[in-house]
Amino acid sequence: MSMIESPSSQFGEESIWFKLSPLLKDPTNPMGMLMQMSERYGPVIPVNMARQRVVFISEPEYFKHVLVTKTDNYVKYFDGLIPIFGKSMITLDGALWQKIRMPQQAAFHPDMFAEYIPYFNQAIQAKLQRWADLAKSGEEIEMVEQTWTLAADMICKALFDRDMPFNPHFIFKCVKTYTDVSSHKEIRVKKQHGELFEVAGADTAKAVESWWSVPPAVMGADPREEREQTLLKMIEAAAADPEMPEFDHQQAIDELKQYLWAGTETTALALAWALYLVSKHPEAAERIRREGEMVCGDREPTAHDYSALVYTRAVIQETMRMYPPVWSLIRTAAGPDEIDGKKIEAGDRIVLFSYGAHHNPRFWDAPEEFRPERWMGDAAKKRVKYSYIPFGAGKRSCIGGAMSQVENTLALSVLLRRFRPEYVGPEPAPLNATVTLTPKGGLKFRIRELS
Repeated sequence: MSMIESPSSQFGEESIWFKLSPLLKDPTNPMGMLMQMSERYGPVIPVNMARQRVVFISEPEYFKHVLVTKTDNYVKYFDGLIPIFGKSMITLDGALWQKIRMPQQAAFHPDMFAEYIPYFNQAIQAKLQRWADLAKSGEEIEMVEQTWTLAADMICKALFDRDMPFNPHFIFKCVKTYTDVSSHKEIRVKKQHGELFEVAGADTAKAVESWWSVPPAVMGADPREEREQTLLKMIEAAAADPEMPEFDHQQAIDELKQYLWAGTETTALALAWALYLVSKHPEAAERIRREGEMVCGDREPTAHDYSALVYTRAVIQETMRMYPPVWSLIRTAAGPDEIDGKKIEAGDRIVLFSYGAHHNPRFWDAPEEFRPERWMGDAAKKRVKYSYIPFGAGKRSCIGGAMSQVENTLALSVLLRRFRPEYVGPEPAPLNATVTLTPKGGLKFRIRELS
């Protein structure tokens, strides 16, 4: 298979993302049609789409059924991103997934976060210096690119004991080139009509090739401090373990891929959307500043401070409710089942519409309103279980979800104590629903320094 053919064939016309595209055409909020379908036809909607049966689910109790109660009958679906993640645990299931995940689990235990926070702070300080230059120049920036480069720096420093051995702005553009599913649709349409698509295919292939070079570069870079307890060391030890023949050198490279891509993109999107929301709600930004000053003063935050940044953490949680980076979770039914009286057949694609549950007034008061307070005190205890699943649920929930919240809470607190990021794009920011929920055309900002 040539590099030109690889991306388009992996995102082939059988891809669930290709099938869903007719339902996601609203240029402002592509979630609208799915929300209307859920309201009109109920929480479980079987639909035949291009020779494939797709079942849309939007009810928390059925999220639990698929993700927890009968998880072994619903296997992970990640077709189309195999060229990016290879055979990493994000694309695996069953006993092999468990075996690959086990040696990495310790790196994400909450006890490790105190060790990581100084490295998160170093990356945030580097971003502060960059923003100081941007505040002076007054130039317009794209915020997701800014938060992606920050997230990549935090991952490299904290988990891999490396400075980024790549240009994060260039790699960010490669990431976006490949994950823009609508772009791949255009490639496929041209192919189906018998037209040549070498130019677009070559662009995509070049992006993938550039991306493939990143994990080996990280592994080959000089350590910053020769720390023993790092995720990279755990991965390398597993690859060297003769008792784990499945975990070879290629497996180690593929595991880095998922952290450097999936781990950075979801973190970056949540932080970018949070900055968008607090720009629209300056009273929230001011409350974050006051909380940070009260808790930390002039020093950098510590692990102890994280638990005290109650409101800032609530802003991150509310952001992920309103703009869940992963707006749906997709599974494939391994065998027959029944959900809400609807027959499920082996091979059905199950779309768990988490965005729909996050915005359903049955589970949330005024769901379209930005209310961080709903995550504080007694209000947080009233939440319907599984109505909020930004990191999934059950044994396949995101391994780095808790760490991502730490990264973003600290970054939001520190950045807002010095700067006032000002959103200057269209209102409301239009959405683009691909594998993740991204801002269509990006989030345009100017950085203002506080006096």
